[in-house]
Amino acid sequence: MSRNILALFCTFGLAAGAETLSLKLDRPAEIVAELEMRSPGSDFARRGREAAVARIQVAGKAPHYVTLFAGPESCVYRVFLGKLGAGEHRILVERDERWSAPASGLELIRANLREYRPGDEYYPVLANAPVIFAREDTLGRFSDVPLLAYCERLREDGQQLLQYTVIFSNEDGGTSTRALMARWGRTADIEYVYRVRLDGSGRPVRATIQTRNHKDVDFDGVREDLHPLLYVVTRNNMVAPEGPPTLRYQLAPIVVDLSRNSRERVMDENPVLYRVTAQELEREGKLRPFGVVDGEKISDPRNYLYVEMKLENRDSAVAVLVRLQDEAVWRSSHLGRSDYAVARDGWVRTTIELPPGTDAGRIAEIGFHCLVVPTKINDKELWPDAGHCRVLAVGRVFLLDQAFRPGPDLWRLPTTAAPLEIPSGQMRVFRK
Repeated sequence: MSRNILALFCTFGLAAGAETLSLKLDRPAEIVAELEMRSPGSDFARRGREAAVARIQVAGKAPHYVTLFAGPESCVYRVFLGKLGAGEHRILVERDERWSAPASGLELIRANLREYRPGDEYYPVLANAPVIFAREDTLGRFSDVPLLAYCERLREDGQQLLQYTVIFSNEDGGTSTRALMARWGRTADIEYVYRVRLDGSGRPVRATIQTRNHKDVDFDGVREDLHPLLYVVTRNNMVAPEGPPTLRYQLAPIVVDLSRNSRERVMDENPVLYRVTAQELEREGKLRPFGVVDGEKISDPRNYLYVEMKLENRDSAVAVLVRLQDEAVWRSSHLGRSDYAVARDGWVRTTIELPPGTDAGRIAEIGFHCLVVPTKINDKELWPDAGHCRVLAVGRVFLLDQAFRPGPDLWRLPTTAAPLEIPSGQMRVFRK
């Protein structure tokens, strides 16, 4: 059980304002701060107005930061303060003049501090949560911002495994923007960063990180108590156990169960992330008009149909196609490129670009197309003669509304059709 130890109301503005929170503990505990804040004058799509950055300083500890990406909209930002000892503590929350956008103010509306100790269900998740240092070339650019962290409770060889993932606002390198929409169904970068196996007493036994080239390696870096220090070191947001001491983020992870959903469901439940990622695309010049080809740009994310499905691929990949009422054309998720089709197994997302303003009633048919994809042996691509796709289930199918919020589900795979067995070169079509 957690205990709410402090709730207070306070505001401060653009200039030199700051607020000090006081906390008294009768014994050591890990602390989460739920800071309801807003950033008047901010617009994440506009240079010079992107966001305010809050600096959070606990006496005796290194400062950490929060980027108020939600702008003037009130939003609760959850951070962990680390393990604090018994006694009185002061927490300073202030607008950081150096890293905040010039036109972006900061208001702290409300602060709730919660303590967790061994025996609390959330304690292992919180105590092992990673500290993330932002990539050095993002400082002052409001690019690839760490937005949210989540943790999955898994089991491996009978032991508890905690897997931590960070959602970044985009990735400056790696997968192109339009490939992200085709293969992953979003332009946010969702990266597993830290995985730790715990023994029966809750102590780390073995930990790994996802580092350069998406390789899993043992973590051998520094911890503060149990919190590993991780540094974002690549333009597609891989981490390493060492790096420059940049802006430090301590995102308190939410706990999720993704056994029956894609990881993009975390964005569905935090819809402000769709708006923020779209605003970053606009600011960075990665958007184009509907229906044209302009390098790796995409159109407004509100023009796309979002499709979630669970796949099993054998030398294959799946593309989703849509036909609208009174049209003879089929629009595809993979844009005619087999390398943009989804070749992964498990729960996945993809998107299909539709004309602006398309509503659910215009969607006439949805198709699932199976394509052959090559395999690599000794760095050589070998094309098999055939492949086979299985669509085990279809989850959410939706459009974003004008506020970038996921709308209601538009279609379900008939239970009599699941699983879909699709040989390569064939497509299964369903009327909506």
